[in-house]
Amino acid sequence: MRSEKGITLISVIIYVIAMLVMISIITVLTSYFYKNIDINSVREDLNQQYTKFNSYFIEEVNRKGNKVLEIGETENSSGNGNQKYIIFSSRNQYTYIPENKGIYINTVKIAENITDCTFEKKEENGKMTISVTIKGDNFERTTTYTLVK
Repeated sequence: MRSEKGITLISVIIYVIAMLVMISIITVLTSYFYKNIDINSVREDLNQQYTKFNSYFIEEVNRKGNKVLEIGETENSSGNGNQKYIIFSSRNQYTYIPENKGIYINTVKIAENITDCTFEKKEENGKMTISVTIKGDNFERTTTYTLVK
């Protein structure tokens, strides 16, 4: 009697089912992986924008004799929120414009994708401090700067 070795219909069905299970597992893992990469890239972008703003603002507050002339808000005609600004004696003005979701030094955009920014001035023990709160999507950071006399 001869041995009949070959692929039967049952073994083909088992192979197809096994391959479908493997493909579905790989699909679930890669979609989870790419979703987490997208979330991290958004956070990384906001951290970059905050760092860029922070480097300019630190340079501003560390200038000798630089003082805060005015902190305020101006009404926005588009209804997206008020523009918030701070003006220093060096004649540099930092402005948050909600329509563009950006922070500007005079007319140069230094940070983008910012949903809100506030400036607050306080005087404690003879030292002038400025608190800046920057908000983005799933991001909020408040930093207090001390002006150099």
